Amino acid sequence: MPLQRINLLGVPVDICRQEDLESVILELLAKPGTKQIVFLSVWNLLKARQQNDYAECIRNADLILPVSKSILRGARFLRLAVPVRYNPFSAVINVLSVLESHYKSLYLLGSRKSMLQTAESNVHATFPGLQIVGRYVGYYPKNIEKNVIEAIYKASPSLALLCDGIREKDVWAYHRRNQFSSSIFLYYKDAIGIFSERINRVSETVFDHGYEIWIEILHNPLKIFLLFPYLWYNMLLAWYRIRKL
Repeated sequence: MPLQRINLLGVPVDICRQEDLESVILELLAKPGTKQIVFLSVWNLLKARQQNDYAECIRNADLILPVSKSILRGARFLRLAVPVRYNPFSAVINVLSVLESHYKSLYLLGSRKSMLQTAESNVHATFPGLQIVGRYVGYYPKNIEKNVIEAIYKASPSLALLCDGIREKDVWAYHRRNQFSSSIFLYYKDAIGIFSERINRVSETVFDHGYEIWIEILHNPLKIFLLFPYLWYNMLLAWYRIRKL
């Protein structure tokens, strides 16, 4: 499998070249049981350093793709192999393209009814060879969850794409990993919103320059306080570098 895993500040991060993504996805599809792909930001990397369910989820994930430029910079600073950074939505498109080319299936979970229906229609139009085997809205009441799990189990999709409205986010699939047969689970909050054209995707230019955080701050000024964990991240990098001397 053309995949290398490094350890950055005690957190696993995968190095998956763009040209190897298809073979990596096919390897995951061939593996039995529940699999999980995770998008890792620098903020989530810090969260994964703690003793919590999210940390366990990350350690057990099958594919961990970095989405923050700071993760690449950190790996370079600590003289580790440098991962490939992924734009989450572009990565979702690439994964769906792989699934379509191999006649695989998709289950959509999350968001509101109208957005989910529009997203399903647009995904079907964009990937006509991809079989959509089910969908269910997010924000559902707790007593419905058993039905949701049963529906995904029976549909046995190649990929279950989870979006907004799933309270536990990445950890949802990890907590329920023994209740499914053989599917890949991927959480990306904005996927259905972008597919339904209710949310604008971050441009490749903005993403390539690492400016996407400023777009988020414009939409939610309180995110300026992410500066503090970012400073902590840099202090940790400096400490790990000193320890290696």
